[in-house]
Amino acid sequence: MTHILKLCYEIAKMAIIFILCTVLFYYVLKALDHEYQNLDRYDAPQGKAMKVSSSQENDIIDRIGIFFRLGE
Repeated sequence: MTHILKLCYEIAKMAIIFILCTVLFYYVLKALDHEYQNLDRYDAPQGKAMKVSSSQENDIIDRIGIFFRLGE
């Protein structure tokens, strides 16, 4: 009988530890989400940033050629 009680005690202890770790993990992820939610990803670049692409009007044949060449 004492063996069964020890087993139940160990199972309950592991379940409590698992639940506490899960709750802690949830709140850490929630805090990280809150931290990065206010970060504006599309700010204008600072310093010596250069524009590396241009929005030229390419005709459809050029675009298809680039598609087949690069596989994108």
